[in-house]
Amino acid sequence: MLKVLFVCLGNICRSPTAHAVFRDMAKQQGVDVEVESAGTSAYHQGALPDKRSQSVGLSRGYRFDGIYSRPVKDSDFAYYDRIYAMDMQNLHDLKQRCPAEYQHKLLLFLQHHPDFHLTREVPDPYYGGVRGFERVLDLIEQGALALLEELQRKHVRNG
Repeated sequence: MLKVLFVCLGNICRSPTAHAVFRDMAKQQGVDVEVESAGTSAYHQGALPDKRSQSVGLSRGYRFDGIYSRPVKDSDFAYYDRIYAMDMQNLHDLKQRCPAEYQHKLLLFLQHHPDFHLTREVPDPYYGGVRGFERVLDLIEQGALALLEELQRKHVRNG
């Protein structure tokens, strides 16, 4: 089973949305993965995902059950097979902390997005309105589908 960690700054908007979306999509497609999310900051530790993230996600059928903010732990670098940062700053922060032997696990989430050459990062919607959260969900859905297609090509499937 592949273990995937999604990371943003506070782990209340982007990475928990990716967590919920990827978990649901993988289950629907029969892809056997363990999914988690975390933040490079511990500021929101223990908090539920932002209400706007949940509202926009729930409107499209995604559930945020069991998702709480937590900071990235040093043990995450060894445990997870792939660690996806939502943006370049968080990727940089992860690279600063990650031991050399695990650097290959650090990736930019949207590298699988079909328009990666145009959109490299999932923008932080925290200080904006609902439209920003909808844009984030659009990007995450497209990125998650592309990631699942890649995993299925590599035959990471149930049973």
